[in-house]
Amino acid sequence: MKSNLIFSLLFMLSIISCNNKKTDPVVEKTETKSEVVIEKNENESIEGIYETQLDDTESTECKISLQISKTAKGYSYFLKTNKRKLKGIANFTTEKSGEQFLKLEGIKWDEYEGDISNEEENDSISNSKELEIPVGISANYVKDTLTIQNYGNSMNYYTILSECGRKYIRLIKK
Repeated sequence: MKSNLIFSLLFMLSIISCNNKKTDPVVEKTETKSEVVIEKNENESIEGIYETQLDDTESTECKISLQISKTAKGYSYFLKTNKRKLKGIANFTTEKSGEQFLKLEGIKWDEYEGDISNEEENDSISNSKELEIPVGISANYVKDTLTIQNYGNSMNYYTILSECGRKYIRLIKK
């Protein structure tokens, strides 16, 4: 009786271990394939018109439209707010971490004071050299949504698009 029980347990363990060995490589291949396909589809689908979504309490002050188009050399953009209409080159990149970004080249930020956490050090720097206002807007891209951090904090003060008071501007594909 004991030998039958031991034999049954050994048999079940061998089946379980064989099943685990057979499924591991298949799972890895499937995950790798789907990641490649997803990345390719997202690269192809960056084109389109993205807009801010207004809620009931907001005015049209933060209405922003961004059109991304494919060109022979890459991508271009047309940004429209209530104060400006700008055209330029858009660069789409994927970081090693997998994060995807769209950079709108040529757009000058509205305000920039840099890192103001150490005022004494910054005073001596600002006396010797005026801070350059950055140019270009970087937006994080996730599933048909572009997110721009529009302003910083008291330690790193900046405003990119002053016509919109939102800290994070989310542009959603139509």
